[in-house]
Parts: sequence; structure tokens; C-alpha cells
Amino acid sequence: MSRLELAIAMRYLRSRRGSRLLSFITVIAIGGLMVGVGALIVIMGVMNGLQYDLREKILVGSPDVRVLGYGDDLRIQPWKQLVDSVRIEKGVVAASPFVLTQGLMRASSNYQEAVSISGIVPQGDTLAMGLVPGPRGPVAAGPVTSIREHATTGDFRFATSDGKRRGAVLGKLLAERLHVSIGSKLTAMTSAGVAQNPITGGYYPRLFDLEVTGTFDTGLYEYDNSYVFVDIDQARELAGLGTAVTGIEVKTLDRTSASAIATRLEQRLGFPYRTVTWEAQNSSLFRALKLEKAGMGLILMLIITVAALNIVSTLTMVVRDKTREVGILKAMGLKSGSVLRIFLVQGLVIGVVGTGLGLLLGGTVGIGLDRYHLIALDPTIYFIDHLPVRMQALDVMLISVLGVAVASLATVYPALQASRLYPLEAIRSE
Repeated sequence: MSRLELAIAMRYLRSRRGSRLLSFITVIAIGGLMVGVGALIVIMGVMNGLQYDLREKILVGSPDVRVLGYGDDLRIQPWKQLVDSVRIEKGVVAASPFVLTQGLMRASSNYQEAVSISGIVPQGDTLAMGLVPGPRGPVAAGPVTSIREHATTGDFRFATSDGKRRGAVLGKLLAERLHVSIGSKLTAMTSAGVAQNPITGGYYPRLFDLEVTGTFDTGLYEYDNSYVFVDIDQARELAGLGTAVTGIEVKTLDRTSASAIATRLEQRLGFPYRTVTWEAQNSSLFRALKLEKAGMGLILMLIITVAALNIVSTLTMVVRDKTREVGILKAMGLKSGSVLRIFLVQGLVIGVVGTGLGLLLGGTVGIGLDRYHLIALDPTIYFIDHLPVRMQALDVMLISVLGVAVASLATVYPALQASRLYPLEAIRSE
């Protein structure tokens, strides 16, 4: 590319005296590409943000891998040996037992609420800790999940005023509905808490007394609206498990390798144990998000395609308008290859400028949406309270390359048409 070719290309992009048509359609072509690239960046960022935000919020109280048993009762009896066996698996950094059950929760009033009761190891208990390699030997990995970090009042030690661990930590929305705070008394009843009356032969519910020792706020509606965390020993009693547990929750070194670790654990532990990963538990949700991301990307590609057609029409009009000038240049010795490069440069400039402005537009809109929570969502439907945006470098790079490539390809046909003009016919065209 010579300086002469570059100068001619830049001149053809500008309007000439007395006519602003060419400059206007050039702006339209750049604007179309800018809108297409910007929209694609924002939508890809939104889909990435939804996937990341939902995954992180779901995994606040849900482990990377769960080790469960077979059977209707879904209980594991020799769980202490199983925890030790799980912890030695490569890639596992922490493991601890848990209990899950359903029940009814009632405060001082007669109002009752159906809740999910989760029994976990109390905060600070070494049973919930794993070990990871450190510069000076193994160090504590911390709890399996991060739910303990989301306490807004109280803590997850479950210590009550009577010196026992009858504490309950409720989701923020659930606590508001029950009108309870730290120190409030609760009454719980589960399906296992039903006993037979020895006199009448009938059945009556067993009631369990609990005390509110904290509340938590994860930002995920499902947890905040219906979950209650209690001490694992208390949960075993509520679920009627005796000394058994529901399963073992596992934290991995890298969540992306959870499936491989789960497969190895299942093969090594054998029957009657099975594993469930966080991806399998929420597979339908994340498959739907991936499908939506692909669909939205395909739809927005049409905007870039329309922008490419604008570039074709723009350069075709430039060729038509500059036919006589091209003929004169070729008669003076300018080669066909030089003419081809002149119009290719015009398309490349439109592509680079339009893509650059699109990156700026998409980045600004995306950052604004994410930082200031400009689009609110209904958490009862979408699990989250605002539209998150998470722009990934790979997506931005691919979109940038795509924008420039499409713009460059769009210039090929009009550039070839210009390079094939015969000098004499071109000069006579006007």
C-alpha cells in the first residue's frame, strides 16, 4: 500500500464540494456496523452475566459435588469414613456431611410457612474444613460453600441462649414474612416428626423448638425466601435420620473440573454411592441460557450483515461516482491492483472505525447497566434482582475480528468492479 493509494482512498471517503451524499452514506455504513457490534457485545455480556451470576448465587448454598446414596430413604450411615475417603481424592479441597429435609416453620403467631431445612456443620467447626497445598504445607481450605459469608445478622454457630445448638439461620425474605429477628422463638415440624399415640392409636405431630440466631441474604430468591439452616445434629433429629446424614458435600479446586472429579469419586467409591454435580442439578437452566446466547448472537449477526450490505452499497456508489476519475488515473499509469487496494482500504477503514465505535458503545452501555443496575428484574421469576453484564475478553475479541472481517469482505465486489474498469470507457462514462 503506497502513500498515493492511501491518500486517494481517504479522499474518496470524504464528500466533495457541492455534494454531501457520499459522506452521508459513509456515515450510515459506519453507524450500522457500530450499532451491530455494540448490540452484539452488550447481549453477549448480558448472557455471560446471567450465567455467571446465577451460577455463583446457586453455589452460595450448593456445593460443587454431592455424594449421595441409593434407595428411598436417601441416607448415608458410615459417613465419617466416607468424608475421609472423599477428601483424599485429587482436586477435592473440602468435604463435610449435610442433611436436607422439608418442613413447616411457625413463629409466635399461628402463621406457618413451608421451608427447606438444611443441616450443616456449625461455623468454625473443623469438620467442615478441608486442606489445600500451601507454600509451607497443607492449610485449611475453609467451608465447602460460602453461605456463612452471607450472614447479615448473627452467625452460623447456631448457639442459643440455653447453651445448646438449637439455632436457626433464616433467609432474609423468610424472616421478614415470619416477622422474626435474633432471639425469636420458632416451632418446626417435619414429615419425620410424626409419632403414634399409644392410647388412641392415632398420630400426632412432634414439634421442635428452635431459636433464631441469624439471617442471611444471598440475592437469590430461592434461598432467601424458603431456606433455613440449622446445626447438622438438630437437622438429623428433624429429618428422623438418627446418626445418618443425607450426603457429603464437596468443594473442588476448580468448578469446571467438578464433573471429572465426580466421575472419579463415583468409580472409586462404587455402589451404593453416586455423585451429582452443580451442573447436573441445574442442567436445564444452564442449557437454556446457552441456547438463548447462541440464538441472540445469531439474530444480532443479522444487524452486522445489514451493515455489510450498507458497505457494499456505499462503495458501489463511490465507484459509480468516481468512474471517470478512476479512468483518468488508470490512463496515467495507475495499475488495476492499486485501484483494487484503494477501494479495499475504504472498506477496511469503515470496518475498523465502525467496529471501534461499536466496542466503545457496547462497553459503555454494558458497564453502565452492570454498575448502576439500570434494568431491574423480578427475583421471583429470574432468581436475581437486576440484569448483570459480564464482558469476556474472548467474546469481545471475536466480535471485533468478525466486524472487521465482514466489513472487509463486503468491499471485495465493488473493489473488483472498480479495478476492471477500462480507462477509455471510464472516461467516456460522463
